[in-house]
Amino acid sequence: MAKFYEALSEDLQAFIAAQHMFFVATAPANGRINLSPKGLDCFRIINANQVAFMNLTGSGNETAAHLAADGRLTIMFCSFAGKPLILRLYGTGRAIHQQDAEWVDYVPLFPPAPNNRNIILMDIESVQSSCGFAVPLYDYRGDRDLLLRWAENRCEEGVQRYWVEKNQASIDGLPTYLLESK
Repeated sequence: MAKFYEALSEDLQAFIAAQHMFFVATAPANGRINLSPKGLDCFRIINANQVAFMNLTGSGNETAAHLAADGRLTIMFCSFAGKPLILRLYGTGRAIHQQDAEWVDYVPLFPPAPNNRNIILMDIESVQSSCGFAVPLYDYRGDRDLLLRWAENRCEEGVQRYWVEKNQASIDGLPTYLLESK
């Protein structure tokens, strides 16, 4: 049975810390719904009602665009080993970009990487746990290093060129504000 909580308990925080992957869902009022898997060491619990993740440079920048347009954000964790559990965080989020004053407050929480693009900060409105009985069991074998190697091979200037070419707007044309203030 699903249970709702107003905040992340210590047990739920420990569950999150043990996960190697999470999923992020956003949607503007009009346009495509985006659902992205996230991995690597990029998720942080700020407190029981606030979390953040480093949004690494990738093929698109949908999350930042959708949050600028609408703000709604859902993050989901699934247990793929051990006791079954699905945990969803519901709330609002916003992107903190490198030119934003808050960047210096949050960037030390994450490992340095040439493709650290923006930080997504989420204010949690509610938390839901559910059984996860149908989620399959998987063995974690390690993180892929392809995204980090891609960014290292491009160097900082190459990553920034990629931002200009590929990360300025969502696939529906919404601005990401990656290189400019909102």
